[in-house]
Amino acid sequence: MDQNISPPDQAPTRNSRLSELLVFLTIIVFIWPVVAVGIVGGYGFSVWIFQMIFGPPGPPSVQ
Repeated sequence: MDQNISPPDQAPTRNSRLSELLVFLTIIVFIWPVVAVGIVGGYGFSVWIFQMIFGPPGPPSVQ
C-alpha cells in the first residue's frame, strides 16, 4: 500500500491548509495580473498589426 495516501477520515493538517492558501494567494496576486496584461497586450498588438496591413477601420474613402 502506498504510504503517501492518507485515510479519508483524517483531516488535513494546518500546515497543508496554510500552504494551499499561500499558493492560492500567489496565483491571485502575481500570476493572474500577468496573464491579464499579456492577453490584453497580445490583443492590442494583433489589432495594431492587422491595421498596419489592412488599414484602419471606417467607411471607404470617396474617390
